[in-house]
Amino acid sequence: MKSTRRLCLVLGDQLSFDLASLQGLDKERDTVLLVEVMEEASHVPHHPQKITLIFSAMRHFAEALRERGIQVHYVALDDPHNSGSVPGELLRWQARLQPTEFHLTECGDWRLEQSIRDCGLPIQWHSDARFLCSRDEFTRWAAGKKQLRMEFFYREMRRKSGLLLNGDASPVGGAWNFDAENRKALPKGIKPPSPARFTPDAITRDVLALVTRHFSGHYGTVDTFDYPVTHADAQALWNYFLDWGLAAFGDYQDAMASDEPFLFHARISAALNIGLLDLRQLCSDVEAAYWSGSIALNAAEGFIRQLIGWREYVRGVYWLKMPDYAHGNAFGNTRALPEFYWTGDTQMNCMRQAINQSLEHAYAHHIQRLMVTGNFALLAGIAPSQICEWYLAIYMDAFDWVELPNTLGMVMHADGGYLGSKPYCASGQYIKRMSDYCRGCAYKVTESTTEDACPFNSLYWHFLMRHGDRLRGNHRMAMLYKNLDRMDESKQQALWQRGQRLLTQLDEGESF
Repeated sequence: MKSTRRLCLVLGDQLSFDLASLQGLDKERDTVLLVEVMEEASHVPHHPQKITLIFSAMRHFAEALRERGIQVHYVALDDPHNSGSVPGELLRWQARLQPTEFHLTECGDWRLEQSIRDCGLPIQWHSDARFLCSRDEFTRWAAGKKQLRMEFFYREMRRKSGLLLNGDASPVGGAWNFDAENRKALPKGIKPPSPARFTPDAITRDVLALVTRHFSGHYGTVDTFDYPVTHADAQALWNYFLDWGLAAFGDYQDAMASDEPFLFHARISAALNIGLLDLRQLCSDVEAAYWSGSIALNAAEGFIRQLIGWREYVRGVYWLKMPDYAHGNAFGNTRALPEFYWTGDTQMNCMRQAINQSLEHAYAHHIQRLMVTGNFALLAGIAPSQICEWYLAIYMDAFDWVELPNTLGMVMHADGGYLGSKPYCASGQYIKRMSDYCRGCAYKVTESTTEDACPFNSLYWHFLMRHGDRLRGNHRMAMLYKNLDRMDESKQQALWQRGQRLLTQLDEGESF
């Protein structure tokens, strides 16, 4: 038997056959290693469906590699020899196989990458070519800029990719961004398509049993697990969206509706983030749908912007600013995350809808995350580290490179405005405009100071008041402060007192 030449570690969010570290394998002498480890599954209380997705997809990927003639060593979570950590497994297999080379594609988590770099092995690191913009390229783009803006980065990615451009490299439709056309509420009578579902096979059923045994204490249920765990099923999910969701996505991507967790969203972010789908192919398919006339420009541009604009942008910020970025707390927030984030036990219908569907499906779309659960955390002054941990734990598509900038930077504005130019704060009126949640709520969205007033309303004005010294100079918030200043003193005092009572309730561990 020939000795091992190259040992290639593939992480649970790197399940792509095109992964840079997998190229040029010698099927006789090279070995691929995949490991399920407790440290990665439990450093935050990950949703059981998220753990199920990753472990099952890893097991299917290992089988697919073997079918291609590649040697694979797979370490299951309950293997008695499992060391429990990625570095520990690398060292164990180094001693066992004595490879001459170690190959690994860049991690999606600074913590994990640092622990691997610190383990003392001579690893050859590969850039993650699944992304359009490399870490080094983003660093060059950001050099010399005091603040970064996604819009300008996005235009660079459009030019680089050639997507939705005219022959003269100008943007199709005469504008780079049609975000203003992506903000319609869902009209009555518009019914979203039923979600595509994938029945767990034998491998997934084994993983579900494993997860139930080991992670029963984590929040969330596995009972509704129906996500794709193979490349073929992920492609089927994507094709379903192309056929049934994409045309309406542009108009209603910001809409919310009671008991409709998915609406016209693709639900492919988890599959994309772990390598089951290819970014470039997704964008090409969307562009082709536009050129064929089957979808409007606002749908095509809105979807592509999320992928090559925002997604690439937050990854760039993450690797540019870590590890210090994780400690950002521009507002000095210290309040504990309310227990109802983990249980859904609240009378605020919008929060109950968003949290309960997150516990049930490990999913919520971007407006539910930003303008409901995130907006509440911002207004209530929740400690950034606690809300960041919640997002990382609860959502199936949440990996540190994408979750941390989105939560700490965009949701909490805790980086002081480096990632986004203003806090995304709003009263209950925004939620009323974009959803039907207020109709089923115990609180009145038309009220701000009474005991049955929507908590978002008084907390919104309380937030603006308590952070006026920092935010009044922000030109994008000038109109908000003009509206506040127009209020008579008694109204301002009533808003402040109502906000104070609500915050006191949170501090005392009460729900509302």
